[in-house]
Amino acid sequence: MAQAKLKTASVLAFERKLSNSDAVMHSGNWDHREESAAWKSITIQSKDVRGTISNRLKTAIAKDPAKLDAEIQKANLQRVEVAALPFESDTLRLSFSLRVLGDLATPSACNDSDYQAALASMINGYIEKNKFTELANRYAENLANGRFLWRNRVGAEAVEVRVSHISDQKIQKTWVFSGSDYSLRSFSKPSADLAELSEVVRGGLAGEDFAFFRVEAFARLGNGQEVFPSQELVLDGGRDSAKSKYLYQVDEVAAMHSQKIGNALRTIDTWYPGADELGPIAVEPYGSVTNRGTAYRQPKDKLDFYNLLDGWVIKGNEPPLEQQHYVLAGLIRGGVFGEKAD
Repeated sequence: MAQAKLKTASVLAFERKLSNSDAVMHSGNWDHREESAAWKSITIQSKDVRGTISNRLKTAIAKDPAKLDAEIQKANLQRVEVAALPFESDTLRLSFSLRVLGDLATPSACNDSDYQAALASMINGYIEKNKFTELANRYAENLANGRFLWRNRVGAEAVEVRVSHISDQKIQKTWVFSGSDYSLRSFSKPSADLAELSEVVRGGLAGEDFAFFRVEAFARLGNGQEVFPSQELVLDGGRDSAKSKYLYQVDEVAAMHSQKIGNALRTIDTWYPGADELGPIAVEPYGSVTNRGTAYRQPKDKLDFYNLLDGWVIKGNEPPLEQQHYVLAGLIRGGVFGEKAD
């Protein structure tokens, strides 16, 4: 009896293998980086402001001086949440934990044993040839360069990142990096401390060792400067509409969403069309960058995650090495990838 044609499982899901926590914010001074007790929680404050009308106006209003004067006389009242360093502090400390998980070849859910076997063969073949080295190098560099600070990194006088490998509730090794030593637009060949960190990340992805890290980033911004926690999305019925902006906090401490930290860690995709001009983007199935309103991996170009995965597993068409890195990074990202009915 002929074997049934292999097809994508209708139920297919992977858990994320870079499991990071939320990141909390504390304030202190650059010279006190070694003194944990010297750092105080940053809290969210409410601010009421009377702004000006500055949005683009309709042509009929903009071209009529009288109507324009009447429009700008209106008060633009806003109630917002803000966070800032105290005036006696010049440095932000951002802290989070990261666990690197292995066993990538086993999905968290799959309802087709034949497909699961083919997928596992593909993943194990990649691991045997490449050992997660390239991916681990890039994840490690995104820790070292402080990319996860996002807007808090911009214009900082100095950025220092401390990554501690913890096992048996003890610090096994701490690596200290200067964020300015690394570019945000390209990835280097790791050496010294970065190579050591990368190897521990690689061992975690390969399931060879327990890889748990505590990450602390220090950004010297200046006394009293504003800092930028994650902004909350206010859904219908979730909160009252008294404020136009809500900021994220954990136990009354300003914080950044784990999703935002994770997005920064997986910003390793330089294998999409146009990467030389735009630099790395986060690994996403369609190469989507929402703040640019663009998907850089269009299905019509056969370079999106699903076309590459299906071609590799179903049809046996092994993609170029750089696209193999991308597909594996997509599985590490995790998600629900089952075939949908037309």
